[in-house]
Amino acid sequence: MADVFGATSTTEDVLSGINLRGKRFFVTGVSAGLGVETARSLAAHGAHVVGAARDLKKAEPATAQVRKDAEANGGSFELVALDLASLKSVRACVEGLVKKGEPFDVVIANAGVMATPFGHTADGFEMQFGTNHLGHFVLVNRIAPLIRKGGRLINLASAGHRFSNVDLEDPNFVRTPYEPFVAYGRSKTANILFAVAFDRRHRGNGIRAVAVHPGGIQTELDRYLDPVRIQKTIEQMNKQLASEGKAPFQLKTIRQGAATSVWAAVVAPADEVGGQYCENCHVSKVVPDDVTITAVSEGVRSYALDPKNAEALWKKSEEMVGESF
Repeated sequence: MADVFGATSTTEDVLSGINLRGKRFFVTGVSAGLGVETARSLAAHGAHVVGAARDLKKAEPATAQVRKDAEANGGSFELVALDLASLKSVRACVEGLVKKGEPFDVVIANAGVMATPFGHTADGFEMQFGTNHLGHFVLVNRIAPLIRKGGRLINLASAGHRFSNVDLEDPNFVRTPYEPFVAYGRSKTANILFAVAFDRRHRGNGIRAVAVHPGGIQTELDRYLDPVRIQKTIEQMNKQLASEGKAPFQLKTIRQGAATSVWAAVVAPADEVGGQYCENCHVSKVVPDDVTITAVSEGVRSYALDPKNAEALWKKSEEMVGESF
C-alpha cells in the first residue's frame, strides 16, 4: 500500500481522496462516539449510510452533523431503530431492511456496552455477551444476503478481549461469579471469533470479515466505569511505559478511534485483513496466550483467532438464539 497509516491517523487521513458515491453502508450504534464519526466520515465522502440506534430521539440530534456532511458531499443518511439487547427488535430491524431489499457494500457492527453491572437482555442472556455478540450475530447473519459480492463485515472488538476467552459452558454466568471486565472480555473475544467464522463462510462469495480494535478513547462506553479507577489505571500504565523508556499513554480522539474501522472497511486490501484482527490501521500480530502484554501493547490472543474456537462459538450461538445460519 502506498499510504501507511497508524495510531494517530484520522478518518479524514484514511479516506483522503476516496469517493464513496454509490456505496452503501450499514452502521450500528450511531447515537454517540465512534458510531457517529464512522457514519459521518463515510457520508462525507459520498456514501449512503443507514445508521442503527436503540434510542432514535437521542440519535437524531447526535447525527445532525452526519446529515450536513452527507448533503454537502453527495452522500445521504437515514436512521433505523435497533435494540441489540432484544432479538425481537433485531429481527424487526432486519425485516425492514430485507423488505426494502437494498444491498450493502459494508456492514459495520459498531454498537456495544462495556463493564455493565450484572444484568440480562430481554431474552435472558448476560447483558454484554447478549448485546455485543448475540444481537449482532443474529443481525448480521440475517442481512448477509444483502451484502454485495466484494463486500465486508467489520466487527468492533477491543484489546479487552485479553481479559477472557469465551466460556461456552457458562456464557450467562450462572455458575461463574460475575466480573464486569471478564464479561466484557468474553464478548469482545466473541466479536473476533464471529468475524473469523463469518469470513470462512463467505469468502468464497468475495465477502470478507474483519475484527478491529479502535484504541483507547473516551466515549459513552465508559459510563459504568469509576473515573478514579480509570485515572489510576492510566497512571500505572504510564509508570510501566516510563520504565521501558516509552512515551506516556494518550487517549485517541474520536476521529482517530474510528479510523481503523473505515480503513478496514474501505482502504485495506481484502485478502490482507480478511479473518484478521486489526488495530492502528494495520493487521495485528498474534501474541501467545502465556506471554504478558501491557494494556497499551498491540497484539491479539491466539484463542481469539482459533478456527475451532470460532466454530464452537458459532454452534453455541445458534443454540442460544434458536436459529441456524
